[in-house]
Amino acid sequence: MRSICVFCGSKQGEDSHFRALAEATGRALAKANVRMVYGGAEAGLMGIAARAALEEGGEVLGVIPEFLIPIEGAQAGADIRITATMASRKAMMVEEADAFLVLPGGFGTLEEIFDMIMLRQLGRHAKPACFIDAAYWAPMKQLVHHIVDTGFADRNVLDAIGFHETPEDAIAGLISMVEQAA
Repeated sequence: MRSICVFCGSKQGEDSHFRALAEATGRALAKANVRMVYGGAEAGLMGIAARAALEEGGEVLGVIPEFLIPIEGAQAGADIRITATMASRKAMMVEEADAFLVLPGGFGTLEEIFDMIMLRQLGRHAKPACFIDAAYWAPMKQLVHHIVDTGFADRNVLDAIGFHETPEDAIAGLISMVEQAA
């Protein structure tokens, strides 16, 4: 696995646990020699994860729409690619990544990961996703299973989604899912 896209908050959240988790994720990606692909910002959990990966000697690709740079900043030290729109940002992130990690975040994070799940279901990519912080994402896990159990998504969608407590477990889970799919 060469690159993992990290979706997470452009805010830090109120619990210091979220910040520690973002830092641990960036460091774990660098130690695993996996390039971090993310939204390019200095702000929030995004910036924390990117800075941690860079500090650990990792490779970081940030993709940010031009209009967001004055709001969230572009992360110094990362390979920054500037796009015109949020849609082109997301398309580039999908193209550049082999899998997705999802840290705590808000509505933007939800939009990104739901889009990835839907695109996979439609056969547009075969990339798995793992959520980190099982407690934060417990309602999401319940919702995903509810959607499948009520017949609004195929059961095989669940084969490409994992819920883990630590970044290391999530990275291992993604590697396992990619190997099983090959």
